Amino acid sequence: MTKHTPKLLTLAAIASIGLSASTAFAQDVVVDGQGEIPYIIDARNTVSRSGTDLCWRTGYWTPGAAESAPAGEFPVGCGCDKDIVPKDKCEPPPVVAETPPVEATPVEPQRVIGQEKVRLNADFLFDFDQALLKPDGRTALDNVAAQASQLQLEVVIVTGHTDRLGADVYNQRLSERRAAAVKSYLVSRGIDASRVYTEGKGKAQPVTGSQCNGVTPRRALIDCLQPDRRVDIEIIGTR
Repeated sequence: MTKHTPKLLTLAAIASIGLSASTAFAQDVVVDGQGEIPYIIDARNTVSRSGTDLCWRTGYWTPGAAESAPAGEFPVGCGCDKDIVPKDKCEPPPVVAETPPVEATPVEPQRVIGQEKVRLNADFLFDFDQALLKPDGRTALDNVAAQASQLQLEVVIVTGHTDRLGADVYNQRLSERRAAAVKSYLVSRGIDASRVYTEGKGKAQPVTGSQCNGVTPRRALIDCLQPDRRVDIEIIGTR
């Protein structure tokens, strides 16, 4: 009788809380790796409940044990102490609907605008007060034609300018003749004539400002005004 006393006392304790002798702890439930079981379970590993449907806790019960002891897909505490176990641990992960692949829309390659601006010394291109290209001027325009050939050309704008010496009408015509001479040479170097536009600004757009005011004698003034005597070439196209 003495030998069996502990076992009988255990069974008596179980009976005193309204449970059958089959509610002994199962040996294959492990909590926190230490075999600590937060709830009394029966031989089927099912948590035993009271008459008011409350789960019977063991002496090993802690909030952490209720949250970590597995019972299928969720912690065992989800069925017994749901107000203690975090909600996200007691719900299946949300089902993420597959988004159908979006068919890529072909994107046209962007055209990169190429723009070159060249300012040439008119005295380098022409003799003073002349509109006939000099040899060195033709060499300079060969370089301009080479730049234009690297683009899918849209337009070339040639603008002639003069200094302030002389009559307005005369300077206007000289600037136009010089722009036309530049166009003619560029066309001879393979540039489409329909892409080349010319204009003359005469002496209307000087770049020297007032820096030559009061300069004498006339030869010194002509030299001072040299930046105003120019041909601007703008090349626009796509690469």
